[in-house]
Amino acid sequence: MLDVRRRQFITLIGGGAAAWPLAARAQQSGKLPKIGLLGSGTAAVQGPWVAAFVQRMRELGWIEGRTVVLEVRWAEGRPERFTEIAAEFVRFKVEVIMTYGTAAVIAAKQATSIIPIVFAVANDPIGSGLVASLARPGVNVTGLSLQSTDIAAKRLELLREVVPGVRRLAMLTNSSNPSNVLESKEIQEAARSLALRVDLPEIQRAEDIAPAIEGLKGQVDALYVSADPLLNINRIRINTLANVARLPTITSVREWVEAGSLMSYGPSFADLFRRCGDIVDKILRGTAPADIPVEQPTKFDLVINLTTARALGLDVPPQLLALADEVIE
Repeated sequence: MLDVRRRQFITLIGGGAAAWPLAARAQQSGKLPKIGLLGSGTAAVQGPWVAAFVQRMRELGWIEGRTVVLEVRWAEGRPERFTEIAAEFVRFKVEVIMTYGTAAVIAAKQATSIIPIVFAVANDPIGSGLVASLARPGVNVTGLSLQSTDIAAKRLELLREVVPGVRRLAMLTNSSNPSNVLESKEIQEAARSLALRVDLPEIQRAEDIAPAIEGLKGQVDALYVSADPLLNINRIRINTLANVARLPTITSVREWVEAGSLMSYGPSFADLFRRCGDIVDKILRGTAPADIPVEQPTKFDLVINLTTARALGLDVPPQLLALADEVIE
């Protein structure tokens, strides 16, 4: 069913564009305002998140085919594309740029200090220099912030419930991703409090993945994978290699669990994109992004893959299954 919905969405945005309504001023001028959406990954993985944004805009009264155009561009896990796509949106003179992930937001902000930028998720937007404060961003950027210190610790606690003997953990990150660098510090801090050792194999290219996981065989008890465009588009390959190496894998994104990871715990990305619809709506109706507070995620999902657990010889505690938002069998 999920694949059907994805195909429907890809058909909806065919060629990267779909049209909706805006305020009466747009109708009067005859100009079609544009929203540029910079997708860090691919439509196959993240298309459903964008579909949630599209649906929320419709719920707010926006009608397709009238006065707004959505230009979608996918970077396909290549960070160098962020700058190219952001520059393209500036040339198009879009009214809003929407994106997600710290690196993509930084690229958009470097491309323009005028066009409003809305991010569906970014780690530590103050520390990253994206906004002046959460309450009053003070710039052309706003969105939803993921302050993930507590969440990182929670993931390790959940992992220990399913893999009680875990003592040494590998964290797969993209060392060129600012969000991953921040998350690795949070994980190492959380691991120290739980007496866990953390290895950090460096991934910067797809070619680094197989050797990194091969080198972990027999050396670590589990694998923590950060959310990153490069890693996301290689999720099936990473899960296959990890499961062959008998490494239980935990991530922040449910799509990884659908692709074979043991479990995920993190914010609902579909919900984050829906909430971006409210923010974009405010901007298109005249509110400056500098005056729109950065919000926090409110919905977090625990997803468990029982098929993977059984294949790895792991017993998931019944009380944990009862807490899960989704169990894949």
